[in-house]
Amino acid sequence: MTSDFTYYTPTKVVFGKNTESQVGTLIKEFKGKKVLIHYGSASAKRSGLLDKIITSLIQSGLDYVTLGGVVPNPRLSLVHEGIALCKQEGVDFLLAVGGGSVIDSCKAIGYGLYNEGEVWDFYDRKRVVNGCYPIGAILTLAAAGSEMSSSSVITNEEGDLKRGLNSDTSRCRFAIMNPELTYTLPPYQTMCGAVDIMMHTMERYFTAKGNMFITDGLAEALLKTVIYYAPKLKNKPDDYEGRANLMWASSLSHNGLTSAGNSSPGDWAPHQLEHEIGGMFDVAHGAGLSAIWNSWATYVYANNPSRFANFGEKVFDLPRTKNVEADALAAIEATKDFFASLDMPINLNQLGIHPTEAQIVEMAEKCTFFGKRTLGDFKTLGKEDLIAIYKNAEK
Repeated sequence: MTSDFTYYTPTKVVFGKNTESQVGTLIKEFKGKKVLIHYGSASAKRSGLLDKIITSLIQSGLDYVTLGGVVPNPRLSLVHEGIALCKQEGVDFLLAVGGGSVIDSCKAIGYGLYNEGEVWDFYDRKRVVNGCYPIGAILTLAAAGSEMSSSSVITNEEGDLKRGLNSDTSRCRFAIMNPELTYTLPPYQTMCGAVDIMMHTMERYFTAKGNMFITDGLAEALLKTVIYYAPKLKNKPDDYEGRANLMWASSLSHNGLTSAGNSSPGDWAPHQLEHEIGGMFDVAHGAGLSAIWNSWATYVYANNPSRFANFGEKVFDLPRTKNVEADALAAIEATKDFFASLDMPINLNQLGIHPTEAQIVEMAEKCTFFGKRTLGDFKTLGKEDLIAIYKNAEK
């Protein structure tokens, strides 16, 4: 069944080796004059990437300031620091150098610069954004897809609240993607990224009322690409083809392509469940997703087991039998086994966390915005459902 849709993906992609050297020209193309270079760890300096970026900016006649320190599950406190710095320095363009956390932090800074008042209000659903400062990205991690998406996720240290926000105004003007910049990533980060790419696609795949045939095919091909290339990178991290395919899959998984024509934008319950895990325990996002997915899938699959069975057949090449429920469970098991093959956790114990009963209830309450919403599309989930999924994910 095909639904009406609007597909909007304005980001200019510059893909390939040494493309980061074009950053100054690209920022000038989008009318930037003074740039915030926003990045994460010191590795951006040690690798020489920051020096290369700064050289390109200077050659293009652009001024700049820098702000590092972005961590996984990016913090609101650094967003506040970035907003203040940009106002003080007269910054008019934001450049994210890193993965999804850095890009998300940049988007939040952009919201805070464009809109008056407390930026957290937008993530807390108290106000609606009216715009965002222009952003460009130099991607160093294939995972979140923030470089081509409308979304960002920020963690407020007060209350350990992790919240997402979607607005087309924050879409990057350009995204520079050089797969070679991901060669030195630790295997754990690479595999966390692979899980995130798959989950962005799977969230859109499991909808309640049907999906467009061609969109299903695109999603299935994307998933099979990650399944083929991610294991290769465990043993050969400088495999350019593998890195390139994962990097492009990251963008395609979260730019709206794999939900176009579907009955809804997707389910997204596993992501929301993970947000609370990440907010409370500060775990890597991809690892949190792999730890919760099996519990979610086994809890909801009976709503439409044929959808899971189809997933197993098309993505993992599993044979179909006359027992659709068994086929559905086989698909869930194959997904779990693949995550395990990437050395990703498949339950909360393997993730290294052991939430108490009170913590599980707290996460479930936060997931529902304290009773203001339900989760999910494939199956609608309330507080008690979420508690059950968290408990089932413990082992």
